[in-house]
Amino acid sequence: MVTQSYKTTPLWRDDRFWSAIFQVIVVAIVLSLYGVLLYTFNLNLNRTGLNFSFGFLTNPSGFSIGETLFKYETNDPYIWGLVIGAINTFRLVIVAFFATTAIGVVVGVCSFSQNLLLRLLSQVYVEIIRNTPLLLQLLFWYFVVFLSLPKPREPSIIANAIFLSKAGVMIPWPSVGARLWWSLGVLLVTTIALFVTWRWRIHAIVRQGQTGQLQLFLLLAFAVLGIFIILFGFHWEVPSQAETGLVSGGLTLSIEYSAVFAGLVVYTAAFIAEIVRGGIQSVSKGQWEAARSLGLSAGQVMQLVVFPQALRVIIPPLNSQYMNLAKNSSLALAIGYPDLYSVASTTLNQTGRPMEVFLILMAFYLSLNLIITIVMNTVNRLVQIQER
Repeated sequence: MVTQSYKTTPLWRDDRFWSAIFQVIVVAIVLSLYGVLLYTFNLNLNRTGLNFSFGFLTNPSGFSIGETLFKYETNDPYIWGLVIGAINTFRLVIVAFFATTAIGVVVGVCSFSQNLLLRLLSQVYVEIIRNTPLLLQLLFWYFVVFLSLPKPREPSIIANAIFLSKAGVMIPWPSVGARLWWSLGVLLVTTIALFVTWRWRIHAIVRQGQTGQLQLFLLLAFAVLGIFIILFGFHWEVPSQAETGLVSGGLTLSIEYSAVFAGLVVYTAAFIAEIVRGGIQSVSKGQWEAARSLGLSAGQVMQLVVFPQALRVIIPPLNSQYMNLAKNSSLALAIGYPDLYSVASTTLNQTGRPMEVFLILMAFYLSLNLIITIVMNTVNRLVQIQER
């Protein structure tokens, strides 16, 4: 019997050994830097006589917040003021997500329009907005647009329902009550039925070669029903102007909120439009030609064939734009909108607690962006091609 001996590789010639050594060195360097920073931080705290603590959050704040959805007084604790600022950030960011997506998709699709004017307008909009700093645009919206509005007693009126003045933007708003909740429930059911019918129509046209006329009729019926619910089921409060010139009723948006909202939406929509344009261009020309050969109109080609395929390319970078929008909302401090960063800045100036305040800010924006990432990754998995 012949035995075969194997020579073991020397340790100093084993790539795995050196890889492990390198990782140990990197970890040691990182821990050393962390230790130095922690030692320096504690040394600075001892010099100033401060201890790392979040106990200041229960102390009375002593400052007011100009725009709140909930009751807030100057003797309320700092933690409640930070909660109010976080709520103001949420009500800005969440609404901006929907508005900027709608504008970005429309502008991106218009870049493929057969109408020359629409194509040129979309290109000019994207190039101007993308190449201008966001802070400059926010200041433009605030000082040039909204601060140039007329006096509160002499507002500009749009469709006898929207009032614009230095006091804010007054828009119609549904009154909260049992009628509103019932209407929202019916509207939700109608929306689900609309989506299911839309998917049914796509399947009938693409997979079965049908005209989709029946589904189109149902879509129009559900759409009319939804519009009817929104117009007559929500019990809208329309702003009205009294003889004294003051406007009351509806929902009043401050000029600070309106300026930040307009700036963020217009700025982010330009980037989303480019993402949409790139996603549509990623669909091969053969898909366009095959769809046209089936007799589909230009709108049907975009809706049924091109855009669903483009979503697989659009959604991943769209996540980054939503995260940028959430982080860019902190620039609201520049024009006086009391978001979380603005309230935290005032808290820092009064308490002298930079480490604690910045940790709160970092945790908030990190959590917000992680939530956005989880939601967008879920949506991305839904639109990807499922392997059989």
